[in-house]
Amino acid sequence: MESSSYLKLKAFLDEKVVLYNRTSFIENDPIVIPHSFQKKQDIEIMVFFASIFAWGQRKTIINKCRELTVRMDGQPYDFITNHSEADVKSLLGFKHRTFNDTDLLYCVDFMKRHYSRFDGLEDAFFPKPHMSVEDGLNHFSDYFFRDELAPQRTRKHISTPDRKSACKRLNMFLRWMVRKDDCGVDFGIWNKIEPKNLICPLDVHVERTARKLGLLDRQKADWLAAKELTNRLSLLDEIDPVKYDFALFGISIEEKCII
Repeated sequence: MESSSYLKLKAFLDEKVVLYNRTSFIENDPIVIPHSFQKKQDIEIMVFFASIFAWGQRKTIINKCRELTVRMDGQPYDFITNHSEADVKSLLGFKHRTFNDTDLLYCVDFMKRHYSRFDGLEDAFFPKPHMSVEDGLNHFSDYFFRDELAPQRTRKHISTPDRKSACKRLNMFLRWMVRKDDCGVDFGIWNKIEPKNLICPLDVHVERTARKLGLLDRQKADWLAAKELTNRLSLLDEIDPVKYDFALFGISIEEKCII
């Protein structure tokens, strides 16, 4: 990319980051649900579910996250760690698209087992120092499904780089948990990896804008495409490349990719 084109693109996207990385963005986005909590574990639990549910209309996703919160008596961490067999009945019948109560019950069971040993979900992704996001996502899948009773059907909801997926939802989960700034959207409460090592969530909106701006050439929207996009965004900001997720997503959603 020529220097003048690079500077023009960076200035354009930096302006869009400022426009969309603000708290007014929260009310119409699934991240509004975890923002209603204060305890770290409540936040990361609802960030996890908000990201896993993140396909379809944002209003529907928000409603489903809110429904799940109600089913957990408004205290996700306490419910998960202290529920009785009778309490779990409140989760029966939950459904969001192809995610159903079988998937939900296994997620709850996994989290209960994990929280009995660890203080937070960060250890489920990054048990060792200096792990890459790719290694972390692959580790999480292996760890999540280590139980021999893990439902086979739930695997489609936990994507991995090993299966060539772009891992859009889990990369979004990590962005929410890891990115740090003063804008009030991302939580930035995990510290085992740095924001510069995140991978940009590659959903259809981000992909559309990235292609139009010449930031993505790979035709298949897979893990290699997510890495390609992130590498190019790193040329614009090597410390925090994934901040441009706000710009790419916002341009597509709010401006209908009018550039």
